[in-house]
Order: sequence, then structure tokens, then C-alpha cells
Amino acid sequence: MDLINDMLAKLEDIVLPASPAPLNPKTGLQIGTIITELYSYIFWVTGILLLVYLLAGGFQLMFAAGDPKRVQGAWGKITNAVIGFVIIFISYWVTKLIGQIFKIDIINTVFK
Repeated sequence: MDLINDMLAKLEDIVLPASPAPLNPKTGLQIGTIITELYSYIFWVTGILLLVYLLAGGFQLMFAAGDPKRVQGAWGKITNAVIGFVIIFISYWVTKLIGQIFKIDIINTVFK
């Protein structure tokens, strides 16, 4: 397992310079730091978007008034929202599982 971490460290040294230039020289922020900090908010945003799409599909279904085309559109919106949620949910847990199995430090620190 340490072999993978060593390989990632060597790859990181090859691809990235020893000390990457900060995105903002005044604050010292780097793009990797920004992305890591945004991960916790991404899942909250996807949860809120899921709720919004489910409510929109539900209201569209309620007000379809039996019109088959509008009912089909509402069910499509609900189905797409659930499929998107399942994809996000599975990708989170698969990534976390891979990090745990192979003991990849980078993944384990990002997905706390």
C-alpha cells in the first residue's frame, strides 16, 4: 500500500514543481486547497438541488391535469433527479472505499 503512495509522490514531483506557485500571491492560496475546501459544500449543494428538482417534478406532476405529455415530463424530471443523486452517492462511497483499501493519503484527507 505504501508503494501506491510512493508512486503518487513521485508522479506529483514529476508533474508539479517542488513548490507550486500560489494562485493568489497575497494570500498564498493554491488551486488544490480551494478544491479540497469546496468538496464539503459540493455534497450540500447536490442535496439541495435534489430537493428542488424533486419538488419541481412533484408540482409539475400535480398540475399536469392528466395530460400524458406533462405527466411524462414530470416523471422524467423526478427520475433524472434520483439518478443524479444515486450517481453522486455511489461516486462518493466508491472513492472513499478506494482510498481506504489502498490507503491513499490524499483521498483519505479530502473525504474525512
